[in-house]
Amino acid sequence: MNKITQLFNIKYPIIQGGMIWASGYKLASAVSNSGGLGLIGAGSMYPEVLREHIQKCKKATNKPFGVNIPMLYPNIEEIMNIIVEEDVKIVFNSAGNPKTWTSFLKEKGITVVHVVSSSIFALKAQDAGVDAIVAEGFEAGGHNGRDETTTLTLIPMVKEKIQIPIIAAGGIATGRGMLAAMILGADGVQVGSRFAASLESSSHNNFKQKIVDIKEGDTQLTLKELAPVRLIKNKFYQDVQDLYEKCPSKEDLVQLLGRARAKKGMFEGDLDEGELEIGQVAGLIHEILPVEQIIKEMIADFEIALQEKVKFEF
Repeated sequence: MNKITQLFNIKYPIIQGGMIWASGYKLASAVSNSGGLGLIGAGSMYPEVLREHIQKCKKATNKPFGVNIPMLYPNIEEIMNIIVEEDVKIVFNSAGNPKTWTSFLKEKGITVVHVVSSSIFALKAQDAGVDAIVAEGFEAGGHNGRDETTTLTLIPMVKEKIQIPIIAAGGIATGRGMLAAMILGADGVQVGSRFAASLESSSHNNFKQKIVDIKEGDTQLTLKELAPVRLIKNKFYQDVQDLYEKCPSKEDLVQLLGRARAKKGMFEGDLDEGELEIGQVAGLIHEILPVEQIIKEMIADFEIALQEKVKFEF
């Protein structure tokens, strides 16, 4: 056991990212049943939909699972009350001040983890009393840090500053990536893109196939004026770039983005007009696979890479 497997009472230090439009109860329970920690992504769920997914997840697994909550969520108080009412034991928070809800959750006996993109915010999360942090490099898909600090440099920088366990995220989809992150100082890894392209992901099959098809260089971090997000280069992405050539205001960007753009792309499968969020590591994803096989392959790859590392000579 290491710090992460002990903290969550899981077999492998592999955490599934709480991705919008991908992380329903089917994905979360499959990851937990396969030895990792599954997370239900609350960011794309109305409060009562979240409650339904929590209840279904309890029936689908007897293993630990958690909920990921963006703290900018408009119904955050209702969401937090549902977490307590449904006796969820693990919460991952992101996109907000960790001091706001950590004490409330800890008083209810809930393990709290906060997602950060810098050592400064890692220290703030530690001071707020969280049990662990996710340090996410800008290779990651979806919403991201503004500083564009890569996982390779972020993890050792955070490791220098904090004492609580570190979960590395951003650019990790293989056992070799997992080993590299742990050598840099992480105690575990959070995997998003690889699980987005799983059979159990709630994303549309069009989006899953797009993840498999794209190559390196096919994603880009953009929309920093609103909230930095890594997108697949499709028609919507090109529309954003065309608008930038006109020196748009923030309001112009908001108008182009509109409402439910991410749902249209990732959940409804509109590959042209939808917002398609995925990480750079998609270039290493070549098949849509069941979660159990993904985790087995990651662990086998990790063990092979570990043996190869032992043989290095200088």
